[in-house]
Amino acid sequence: MTSYLDDLFSLRGQVAVVTGGSSGIGRGIALALGRAGATVVVVARNPGRLRQAVADLEAAGCKAAHVAADLGDRAAVHGAADAAQELVGPPDILVNCAGLNLRPPLAELTAEQWDELLAVNLTAPFLLGQRFGPQMAARGWGRIINVTSQQAERAFGRSGGYGAAKGGLASLTRSQSEAWASHGLCCNAICPGFVITPLTAAAAADPVRVAALAARTMVGRNGVPEDFAGAAVFLASRASDYVTGQMIHVDGGFSAT
Repeated sequence: MTSYLDDLFSLRGQVAVVTGGSSGIGRGIALALGRAGATVVVVARNPGRLRQAVADLEAAGCKAAHVAADLGDRAAVHGAADAAQELVGPPDILVNCAGLNLRPPLAELTAEQWDELLAVNLTAPFLLGQRFGPQMAARGWGRIINVTSQQAERAFGRSGGYGAAKGGLASLTRSQSEAWASHGLCCNAICPGFVITPLTAAAAADPVRVAALAARTMVGRNGVPEDFAGAAVFLASRASDYVTGQMIHVDGGFSAT
């Protein structure tokens, strides 16, 4: 039984690049992929958090490295891709989890804020996919996992540019799958429910809102980063060879209510 499960889910010998992997959902996914056997490169902006994330990965017995980069800057995205590949070689798995969530009322959302939101949430995943996707397809196997949002599918208060960017990321996932799935590269998205992370700190500061969001789920609680381990390993492994172009909701039933 163990050998069968290893064949399905083991990531030994694989290289994973995880953006936003120094905190929140990205950190949970990075740890899951590392514990499944992948060598993980964590890409994020804060050097201190990056060092701590790598230390935590190594403490769990994982092989890990980090690259510091502002993914809102196109040149920095290209530089991060170069640095990650120089550290561990070409990745087999790309997880786009880095996010920026500016939440002014839509009427007050500036063009500059719009550009920031699209740069981090949509353009960076596009650029990294363009860099690594063709390489994976040429090798005949690979995985791209994009982390979207409930706001990709429905309007929330002050979702504005963030929701538009995440909706674009969901669409990009389908386009990446159409382009490369026939070459062994499966591209899917994970859609979280409400998870208390640094990205959702403003919403999490309101206990009434937090309780109301938990009540909207079927399981009766909001998410934690560890909830994404199983879906991430499944989508990164050979177990998902026939799953592509999909948005997998990891939300406690939030989207079904």
